[in-house]
Amino acid sequence: MFNKLKTKWKVSGTRFILIMCVFAITGTTTAWMTRQITIWLDISKGSPEYWLLKLGVLLIGYWILILLIALPFGQFKFFWEYEKKVWRRMTGQTRRERKKAEESQKNQASQVQKSELS
Repeated sequence: MFNKLKTKWKVSGTRFILIMCVFAITGTTTAWMTRQITIWLDISKGSPEYWLLKLGVLLIGYWILILLIALPFGQFKFFWEYEKKVWRRMTGQTRRERKKAEESQKNQASQVQKSELS
């Protein structure tokens, strides 16, 4: 299983270990933070507020934390690209749509430059 991931992500053994450490630390930190916040706000485990908070921390906090934790491990670029890929999958954006949007942005930028030169 680990060899498949190393091949898929195109990383060396050492880098793979660093990436897995970032995932582990982020998951543990997110769980700990959620627990601390629910204790601080005195939210019971089965309530709707608990699940909304947990979902919010997972959807927002996790993605911020993973980038922050990746920094000292030297894996920011990997996780930045990973997050963009996950976001595209979540929003349903295909490669073709992404490429078309990038081309459109380039065309707009070149038109702005041309108009500035005139």
